[in-house]
Amino acid sequence: MKTHIPVRPGFQTVLFTVLFFVTSCHTTSYQVASVKGECITIDSTWDQKDQSAATQLLAPYKQRVHEEMYSELGHAAISMDRARPESPLSNLVAEVLRRSAKAYIGKEADMGLINVGGIRNSLSEGVITRANLFELLPFENSLCILKLDGQTLTRLCGEICRRGGEGISGIRIKSTREGRLISAELNGRPIEPDKTYHIATVDYLAEGNDGLRACRDAQERICPDGITLRELFIQYVKDEAAAGRAISAETDGRFEIK
Repeated sequence: MKTHIPVRPGFQTVLFTVLFFVTSCHTTSYQVASVKGECITIDSTWDQKDQSAATQLLAPYKQRVHEEMYSELGHAAISMDRARPESPLSNLVAEVLRRSAKAYIGKEADMGLINVGGIRNSLSEGVITRANLFELLPFENSLCILKLDGQTLTRLCGEICRRGGEGISGIRIKSTREGRLISAELNGRPIEPDKTYHIATVDYLAEGNDGLRACRDAQERICPDGITLRELFIQYVKDEAAAGRAISAETDGRFEIK
């Protein structure tokens, strides 16, 4: 019995022919009898083959995808990038998360939180398309609202300090250069240990990833099905455009290193 196993190291395909033989007529036990392989170079010669049938088949789908991905959703007033300890783009994404909680808990969250590593591109001044936002937020990260007591939130702030900052909204954090928490304030008030707070973040961080382990100790979590951060951001851009506004953000010292 023969089978072909194609694998692709680099720009070549190695085609292995593996010969099996049956050890017993009454069992399904197999052993490898021999292995032969050859390299098939994958280069421009393959482009010479007639692909017109496939091109014609895909044409209407390609057109629909192009219309969906490159239609204008809104505008950016300025170019924005992501960075630690604070940046316009990470601030904005965290704010979109914070506001989005209102649809699920009846109010905006006390704090929005996004990891800088989850934002994978910058946003240029001018027209914004869906393709831009797929490049910006390529992961299927979804909204997750956590209820934390003050002690756990303080611990979370300490973890953010050790990370050198993340995208935050609704809170102001001061850190030492060594990554130790100095202070954290919500609405100008220190975090109260026995009070509960709502944190709007993504499921990836809610699971305690990127060193933000305090998120695992949430008293309660609301993670609506299918509500991705990308779609929340797309809707935000559309809403701002409908109101005649271009999106913008700035740094304001919400994460300060002393």
